[in-house]
Amino acid sequence: MTTSSEVQKSEDKRIFFENAQMDSMAQHFVGNLYRYRENIVIPTSNGPVQIKTNEEKMIEKTVESCAFKSITACVMGYGLGAAIGLFSASVNPSLTDPLLHEKKQTAREILRDMRKTTHGYAKNFAMIGMVFSGVECTIESYRGVTDWRNGTYAGGVTGGLIGLRAGVKAGIVGAAGFAAFSTVIDYYMRHRL
Repeated sequence: MTTSSEVQKSEDKRIFFENAQMDSMAQHFVGNLYRYRENIVIPTSNGPVQIKTNEEKMIEKTVESCAFKSITACVMGYGLGAAIGLFSASVNPSLTDPLLHEKKQTAREILRDMRKTTHGYAKNFAMIGMVFSGVECTIESYRGVTDWRNGTYAGGVTGGLIGLRAGVKAGIVGAAGFAAFSTVIDYYMRHRL
């Protein structure tokens, strides 16, 4: 049997409805103050641990995706290629021979030539960065291992695709050369002090 003091206490706790069952259900769905994550015990032997929120997990998943890595490499490759192309175009301008009495180039023609060279370098670097990064990320996801072989395989595929534009023999040489270069760079980056 319930005493009058227990009935009085349950009536004091009612927030939403007069009916005790309805109020209990409303508190459960609307005003539940019980937090499940606060009861998790995580060992802190390696320092303080923070549990990631769903938003942090979503952003981390997006940033670690192969598509995001490929697009980032494409944009950065375009910027690097544009810088190298601009330097290359400014160091090696196409000059006319004064003894042949040819028409001298105007500033507009020189700038157009520099823009063309810069854009060409930028597109090539963007394509190489995007293909290499995408292939490497895909291989790493498939293998489930992060080591030097991923870069070597990705370099072989990228070099082969670039070289195939000039023929099969050039594709094989490009694959071998790009794979060797990727291996050397990966070895240096992992073992430097």
